[in-house]
Amino acid sequence: MFKQLILAAMLAAAGHAGATDVQAILKKADAFRLPDASAQLDTLVQTFRNGQPDKEKRYQVLVRPGGKSLVLSRSPGEAGQKVLMSGDDFWLLVPGSARPMRITPMQKLLGEASTGDIANMTWAGDYAGSVVRELEMDGVPCLELDLAAQRKSLSYQRIVLHVARSDYRPVHADLFAASDRKIKQARFSVETRNGRASVTRMTLIDEIQTSRETQVHVQGNKPRQFGDELFNPMYLSRNDVAP
Repeated sequence: MFKQLILAAMLAAAGHAGATDVQAILKKADAFRLPDASAQLDTLVQTFRNGQPDKEKRYQVLVRPGGKSLVLSRSPGEAGQKVLMSGDDFWLLVPGSARPMRITPMQKLLGEASTGDIANMTWAGDYAGSVVRELEMDGVPCLELDLAAQRKSLSYQRIVLHVARSDYRPVHADLFAASDRKIKQARFSVETRNGRASVTRMTLIDEIQTSRETQVHVQGNKPRQFGDELFNPMYLSRNDVAP
């Protein structure tokens, strides 16, 4: 009985967590996805149909503070293709085109992996909400956060995020469109690399075509500084970016 009362008190406290508390949780969850403020991530995206490998593509993702990301295609047949995210703006740049083309964060790169999934790896500041309850997800004691997007331009207008109660690492998320229809599930795998716990795989499950699955593997993550020109769409339309 005493244990039940303690649990009830914890849930009540979690349910009334203020915005500051949720933002602190989200910042810690973000750190597992992007440990360094300015970094290069080498990413492999694979699709599966009925559990069998289907297609794959490789990307190099350059991330810097201020909501800026540059996604460089490193797959044969897509050399020179780039996707730039600067705040709420997304551009696609293809070789031979004189002008960058504006796209949406939901534009697909491969399978269920969209430009927003690859380029925008943070939740803090973009979402606000509350801690709803405690539960077990994939065998991990978790907190459930119900998050609402702070801008209409974000890929998902609502996220139900499950983070581990022990360290706030992301475990699972339900991703919703503006209509509040659940369109994807995401599962996060965390491993220790170079003495640091990081998300090394995000598995995206299509809620409409349930036979399809997309895995986003972060194969390498290293701190790196970038010049301002790499996040200028007009510069990128005229220049390639070396690995």
